[in-house]
Amino acid sequence: MSAASQISRHPIAWAVLAVIAIIIMSSVFVVVPETKQALIVRLGEPRRVYNPYQPNQDFGRTGAGLVARIPFVDNIVWIDKRVLDFDMERQSVLSTDQLRLEVDAYARYRIVNPLRMYIAAGSERRVAEALRPILGSALRNELGKRPFVALLSPERGQVMDNIQAGLNRVARQYGAEIVDVRIKRADLPDGTPLDSAYQRMRTARQQEALTIRAQGMREAQVIRADADAEAARVYAESFGKDADFYNFYRAMQSYRTTFGTDDDQPRGSASVILSPDNEYMREFKGRRP
Repeated sequence: MSAASQISRHPIAWAVLAVIAIIIMSSVFVVVPETKQALIVRLGEPRRVYNPYQPNQDFGRTGAGLVARIPFVDNIVWIDKRVLDFDMERQSVLSTDQLRLEVDAYARYRIVNPLRMYIAAGSERRVAEALRPILGSALRNELGKRPFVALLSPERGQVMDNIQAGLNRVARQYGAEIVDVRIKRADLPDGTPLDSAYQRMRTARQQEALTIRAQGMREAQVIRADADAEAARVYAESFGKDADFYNFYRAMQSYRTTFGTDDDQPRGSASVILSPDNEYMREFKGRRP
């Protein structure tokens, strides 16, 4: 008798067998996705990790795929392989210049040792709950060593590196690795502290502007004095080479200015009454041999 005829004579029995086979196979074989790490726990004891995180691992060449387990004996704990994050509750921090700051921050982390994570915390959520107060403590300690302006300067990057290093030492105990730490906001409380800070910043900038202006005026005076000294030197050298020509040239300049013969003055706009023997008119008389 063929298999087809047997199935046709007992369809219900074969359907039940097929369902049982599917249930057994689904309980034995599990598909591990690329984004998950599978920790096999046998009777409460962790045994093996499938698709563990490895740095610089090529996509598609990990331990993801179809894996087998013992039904009703092995339990699978799924652990995310991607980068996770958690927010820190707003903290009040006192800087070295006695400014109280309201700081919001967050950290990004990855589970790199699922076995240690399972033993120390039990789940990803508990890892975040354990690291959240540590982040707040590290942030208060680090910001408490610096003035408020440090958060507005390139020094902020060094502050974040120090906080990340301190948090990472604790994260290793939970099988995690801190990828990044960032401050979302660092503001002064509303009201008098904020107004006082703005006033101090405004006063400091005004004093800086006055200092820069004073330095500019001093440098301008030095440059002007050097130029006058250079001009006097040139005049002196010219006078020493040909005194008569120098006197004539200076007299011509004086006549042009006095009698209104410059291009920007109308001719005949000045009237001067002088004696013919006046020394000022000496150049009009010519020179005697």
